[in-house]
Amino acid sequence: MSCVDVDPDPPVYYAIDLVPTRKVPGARMAEGQGDVTFATSPFGVSISENGQYVYNLSVAMKNVTLKEGKALDVWVTTPNLDQVKHLGRLDEAFRTVGSVDWNKFLVVVTLESATADPGSTWTGPIVARGMSRSGLMHTMAGHGPFQSEPCAVYGYR
Repeated sequence: MSCVDVDPDPPVYYAIDLVPTRKVPGARMAEGQGDVTFATSPFGVSISENGQYVYNLSVAMKNVTLKEGKALDVWVTTPNLDQVKHLGRLDEAFRTVGSVDWNKFLVVVTLESATADPGSTWTGPIVARGMSRSGLMHTMAGHGPFQSEPCAVYGYR
């Protein structure tokens, strides 16, 4: 577990629903949520070296049964998948806490080997994924006037 402070009452508005892929045995009925809060700072707002807000991200999953030697890892990535950061490995209670300093980001939960150290990106199958609240705001450029598929088709509400 990271040394990041966890808000006991995070704002529901910024919560990230983790949508299961339903393709991984033992995690087909998984449910999860990421709680996003601003990182604490003596100056009121915590800013990264690049001048971006720093957010705490607390992730919790349930309804998961793992096989021996397997673990769930949480990753954050930019919407274009050009930058990936390992947030943490879920503990026995299926929780982890970390920080992210991107305005728009995706949360990816993967099934990995419990004995392997996480590399620069995931190698196992994706168990669940979610999108930051700011990531849900996008233009309709990819949705033509005759396309009727909302983002909810892909699991995002």
